[in-house]
Amino acid sequence: MDSTLTLALDLIRRPSITPKDAGCQEVLIARLAALGFRVERLRFGEVENFWARFGDQQPVFAFAGHTDVVPPGPLERWQIPPFAPEIRDGFLYGRGAADMKGSLAAMVTACEGFLAACPQPRGSIAFLITSDEEGAAVDGTVRVVEWLEARGEKIHWCLVGEPSSAKQLGDTIKNGRRGSFHGRLRLRGTQGHVAYPHLAQNPIHAIGPLLSALADEVWDQGHPCFPPTSFQISNLHSGTGADNVIPSDLELWFNFRFSPAVTIEQLQERTQLLIETALLNEEVKTGQVFQYELDWRLSGLPFFTPPGELVDAVIAAIHAETGQKPELSTAGGTSDGRFIAPTGTQVVEFGPSNATIHQIDERLPATELERLSRIYQDILYRLLG
Repeated sequence: MDSTLTLALDLIRRPSITPKDAGCQEVLIARLAALGFRVERLRFGEVENFWARFGDQQPVFAFAGHTDVVPPGPLERWQIPPFAPEIRDGFLYGRGAADMKGSLAAMVTACEGFLAACPQPRGSIAFLITSDEEGAAVDGTVRVVEWLEARGEKIHWCLVGEPSSAKQLGDTIKNGRRGSFHGRLRLRGTQGHVAYPHLAQNPIHAIGPLLSALADEVWDQGHPCFPPTSFQISNLHSGTGADNVIPSDLELWFNFRFSPAVTIEQLQERTQLLIETALLNEEVKTGQVFQYELDWRLSGLPFFTPPGELVDAVIAAIHAETGQKPELSTAGGTSDGRFIAPTGTQVVEFGPSNATIHQIDERLPATELERLSRIYQDILYRLLG
């Protein structure tokens, strides 16, 4: 069994359900310290993080990743217990195999191979590791980046080990991501008996035209490297649980995945205009006046790394190992790259197959991890060798 796969098995055995680390970082720290990395453990709130660096020179190439995983779900539905990983029929099974303990193992063994052949690189290698990526993400990478900024330490290139590959290793890399912007609308009416609607104000009835307006709105026409902004309703709550009561309150949660073609200020202004227009129409039609509250939460701004030193090195290393040229993509959800890119860092996400991430029986082809390690090692040669 190759060293990357062995390390991945060790990490997967540790039930590091977010935000717990369950000892994963100490395993990584021990391997990196043995190579000469200076390690700084950074605990913020209940979250374990660390920053490790080999060398003092610029430029800095950083691997970024997370040791936490999502909950496994019903254990009885797993073919193999999620934290008792096995290799079966050529696949490595276990929670975190693809997202992203396999990548972490490949990063470490890539450094071991690279530093054995190139003990004095032209720059520094670093690791930025958190246990708070799958959860709230408030005491993880974002706090480490703030800490680095406060002491003037800069990352020039960053590779985030998110599972970017779709059908086979190396077919896709992420050189950007859309932003994520959350809204929560509270609509207040008047509770009453369903037999006397003239004495009540039903917020569920009032929300209908607004839902259509929000869902039908075209927020932008897209961006040369991004799909158009999307709007999705994630939660709708109202009612008392009784079948003879008109509720007084309604709460609507929604999300924008937005491109650089639109700003958060524009999204806020247009959303508020749609709300006020719908409620004004309701007042004209029924005479009922509804009060509302609107709150916002920004998860991350969009970022984009154009072809250049980092993107070109990743593409070349993938082609050397797999014979294919990867597609550049900005699709999908968010990652911790959203916290690193605003500092001026070139950021790329590249990792193993993502077909089963967050699913029951998460798995990936067992041979992918050693190949991934070789690609990571080649990227180091191209940038720092």
